[in-house]
Amino acid sequence: MIFTRNLKLIFFIIFCPLFLFAQQGKIETIVIDEETSEPIIGASASLLQQSNQSYVQGAQSDIEGKLVFSDVDFGTYMIRITYVGKENVLIENVSVASQQPLKLAGVSMMDDGKLIEEVVVEGRVPEMRLGIDKKVFDVSQSLVSVGGSASDLLENVPTLDVDADGNVSLRGSSSVKILIDGRESAMAGSDINALLQSLPANSIDKVELITNPSAKYDAAGQSGIVNIVLKKNVRTGLNGSVTASGGSYDNYNAGIDLNYRDRKFNFFGGYNYANRVRPGDGFNDNTELIDGVIQENSARTISTSDNNRKGKNHTLRFGTDWYAAPKTTLSLGANVSIRDNDRRSDINYQYFNLPELGERASRVSQQYEEDLGVDITFDFKQELKREGEEITANITYGNDTEDGTNDFYQRFDNGRAPFERRNVTSEAGKNWNFQMDYVLPFAEDHKFEAGYRTMVRNSEDSQWSNVLDTVTNQFMPDYSVSNDFDLTNSVHALYVNYQRKLTEKLGVQVGFRGEQTYLRSTYYNLDPDAPEDERTNDGNQDFFRLYPSAFLSYEVGNSGDKVQLSYTRRVQRPGGWQVNPFVNVSDEMNYRQGNPNLLPEDIHSFELSFAKFYDKWNFISSAYYRRSSDMMSPFLIDPEEIADIVGDRSNVTFRRWENVSKQDAMGLELISKVNFLQWWDATANVNLFYDKTMPYAEFNTGDVENFSWNGNINTNVKFTKSTTLQARGFYRAPRKWVQGRMRSMAGLDLAVRQDVLSGKGSVMFNVRDVFNTRRFRMENNLPTQFIQMENRWMRRMFSLSFTYRFGIQDLTKKREDRGGENGMDEGMEGGF
Repeated sequence: MIFTRNLKLIFFIIFCPLFLFAQQGKIETIVIDEETSEPIIGASASLLQQSNQSYVQGAQSDIEGKLVFSDVDFGTYMIRITYVGKENVLIENVSVASQQPLKLAGVSMMDDGKLIEEVVVEGRVPEMRLGIDKKVFDVSQSLVSVGGSASDLLENVPTLDVDADGNVSLRGSSSVKILIDGRESAMAGSDINALLQSLPANSIDKVELITNPSAKYDAAGQSGIVNIVLKKNVRTGLNGSVTASGGSYDNYNAGIDLNYRDRKFNFFGGYNYANRVRPGDGFNDNTELIDGVIQENSARTISTSDNNRKGKNHTLRFGTDWYAAPKTTLSLGANVSIRDNDRRSDINYQYFNLPELGERASRVSQQYEEDLGVDITFDFKQELKREGEEITANITYGNDTEDGTNDFYQRFDNGRAPFERRNVTSEAGKNWNFQMDYVLPFAEDHKFEAGYRTMVRNSEDSQWSNVLDTVTNQFMPDYSVSNDFDLTNSVHALYVNYQRKLTEKLGVQVGFRGEQTYLRSTYYNLDPDAPEDERTNDGNQDFFRLYPSAFLSYEVGNSGDKVQLSYTRRVQRPGGWQVNPFVNVSDEMNYRQGNPNLLPEDIHSFELSFAKFYDKWNFISSAYYRRSSDMMSPFLIDPEEIADIVGDRSNVTFRRWENVSKQDAMGLELISKVNFLQWWDATANVNLFYDKTMPYAEFNTGDVENFSWNGNINTNVKFTKSTTLQARGFYRAPRKWVQGRMRSMAGLDLAVRQDVLSGKGSVMFNVRDVFNTRRFRMENNLPTQFIQMENRWMRRMFSLSFTYRFGIQDLTKKREDRGGENGMDEGMEGGF
């Protein structure tokens, strides 16, 4: 305890000063042919640290020959430019010390004098780019998730975890905001997990982790933001790719992506079909405690399950970017997701009154769902007269409908009549998002940003439950588990950010964001005989809060190494079924209930980061601390406290969402990329964390202290120019929470890729969960119950895939009709 108090004191002393910000600028130049003075289209450029030549970012020249490096941290760099048939160009000592774009003189490239008979262009983007405020992981080269979904791919990103239900965690916290191309997907509504499980992994280019976002970003998300960046086209002419894969358990998918781009327009479209089958199994042991211990007459229920989840997903996207004027870009896009899900669980129960077995029962649960989601997005960008001054706007409309049935059939071995129930569900959601941002640079060393965002989400959920009458053999309504629930959630936000460089190596950013949130819910009791005052239950929550942010950064020496200190205030808002007071009965042993009076979590987040760059080794470390209050959690309720709902059964689980506790959390995250040899590299991360959870007095449970860690490693071995092996392993140590603990878990994935057809095609074979060890094991402790659970949501899987790319040769074509300026370098190409 003394160590904990001292560590908190150290954090307090560190984070008290004014916080400053890592300054960034932009580099621009034009690449032309020395002989013809024509622009060179598709020249490849790498931005490197001057001190150690470590890679920072890459770019390609556009149809006007323009090269742009954006979001470049202040420092000194070199630029290497290459093009087939031309001599390489190296520009040294490029100093970025202002937020105004640094415009370099045009670059002339001369012929190298060599006869070109056959050219094989081989390039590879680094898998990890380490920034102080943002970590970017290139996943376009990920082999172990080929043929899978976005959820499968996110498991391969350092510091991220994905559980059996598709919930994404960052640094051990599931309170994380998921964005797609920098914004929320409107059609996802409150069920982002379903969208991630239908989004094909091969459509994703990179994943950005923003662990302490500034006031410019939505304040939601305890541990930060995960931004999924989809692949976008930068090539002119017609190009695209086709992909097909198949694997064990009848998993297969196929897709096509097409793109046509010229001086004025970019047209894009794609379609993907996936048939996903996820077989799994589970185990649950629920034992009654009498006077805190298991006794001879304790009730005990043991259940084993065999689960099979099937899904047929159709994903369609299409749209256009219009470069209307040199400084004006408009984009319109649509995304359609059609999902048919079929989930079956076969559960066997054994009921004991210890030590005797009382009876056995078996249960079949069959669930069908049909889901249609649509996103329509409009983007506008206008560059203004002053260099760097711009206005951007986005309007998004989303509509999602889901209809389903869930049939339960249970029979007993003691002669009791079988039990059969059918639930008919309907969910409909509409979402509107509007956002406008303005950037105003005052001078070379500081700028001002401001913006407005509004989000309105309406949802209508309904469940009708019917029970089979064994006498009449007809289904009769069961109003006790039938309900309608309407929810409107709206957030209106304004933000301002001010950035200024203080010295050559120091800079400051301070920002404020104000958010007004309205949460309106109505629960309808469908029982026609219910008393008038019990037929509806209204929830009404209003929150207004200010969210400040502040950043401090310092560049160490001239090597590009950086230190940053930051503070932000965050929030985790309740929503969806968390606020629905309806008692959901997934089976007769498991209940859950929402809470319309949930308050939002309030989080204060501090982070200290250091980045070090070597020639063959990059390293970043982050120490972080979070203080959270009103933490939301599905709290296990003692059956004795809810006898009016569950009767006298002592071995059921009942979870209700509550604001359970306060929490102090701190940790150290280490990420490193090492290039051992030209053909072998590895990326590893370790996250060590400590948290102390302090439940509020009314929950009658003590404080819980937890120290745990997790880590993973990815490695690539290039046997030949066309053959690559990739392996990914992970380990999660045991961890505690207020009412129990999670046991350890580990896993290994392997993949190999063989390039064919002169690099235009690739054949990939992968194995997920090589040793079949990926499963969740948990224990829960209550005053009157001890519960052990195990869940394996997917067994070991094999898959084989093939990808063919076409149209790449258009990079080398010179266009006869170039017209005037185009501004395509910063166009808003379509994305999901």
